[in-house]
Amino acid sequence: MSDIKKVKKLREATGAGFKDCNLAIKESNGDLDKAIEVLRIKGISKASKKMSRDAKEGVVAISGDKKKTSIIEVNCETDFVAKNEDFIVFVKELSELNNLKGSNLEELKKTKMKNGSSVDDNLVSLIAKIGEKITIGQTKTIENSSSMNYQYLHTVVKDNLAKLAVVVSLETKENSEIVQTFGKQLSMHIAASNPLALESNLIDKSIIDKEQELISQELKNSGKPEEITKKISLGKMNKFKEENALLTQAWVMEPKKKVQDVIKELAINDLKIKEFSRIKIGE
Repeated sequence: MSDIKKVKKLREATGAGFKDCNLAIKESNGDLDKAIEVLRIKGISKASKKMSRDAKEGVVAISGDKKKTSIIEVNCETDFVAKNEDFIVFVKELSELNNLKGSNLEELKKTKMKNGSSVDDNLVSLIAKIGEKITIGQTKTIENSSSMNYQYLHTVVKDNLAKLAVVVSLETKENSEIVQTFGKQLSMHIAASNPLALESNLIDKSIIDKEQELISQELKNSGKPEEITKKISLGKMNKFKEENALLTQAWVMEPKKKVQDVIKELAINDLKIKEFSRIKIGE
């Protein structure tokens, strides 16, 4: 086999550029397997240089079914790459594997993909081929034996890939059209309203402390008596908690009602929101 044919074969096998493949063939004395290793080493070198850049674009993928649903965020540097076919193919397979592994990131990285290489190795190769920093971001799997999952994708890039994804788990023995409609609407509500927790007492303490600090700073130089500022502070904190807890948020479809009011109106005694996840690129 001539060197030109070897270069062509190496390019097909690795996706690397002509110049890199030509140099690798020469460096390995025409041995294709060794040439792949040479490119792999160079690929790692290239990838590590790109790791200092920001990766704020990308896609969020959903996979699974109504009993077990997973979300995974994969970041890149530009929206152009987020629409690249190689990137999309990688994310689609990665999404399925993520659901299989229940969003265990350490296990996921070691898992073999269809080409026989691990997720980590494929990620390095993709970085070298595309020329951008690519990272695996947030992951979440929702699986509850007594509940059904509903999902929503916003700004779809392709199929199950989007810029924002929501999964919400509803617990009830009823599987009526009413429940299914509410599940779809609730996932859309979560996408739009971005709740921090199901109930106000479940909002992360660090978020509450930070908000309290901001309110205190705001009122510090108001000149109002301390007794008044305490009342204002309490009112602002209560409003913050109400607006950021899912159950007390204004229902997007009918803002005069709260989410908990809509659930009561459905009159399904055992209906509960078990949990939810919302992942948006860049957040």
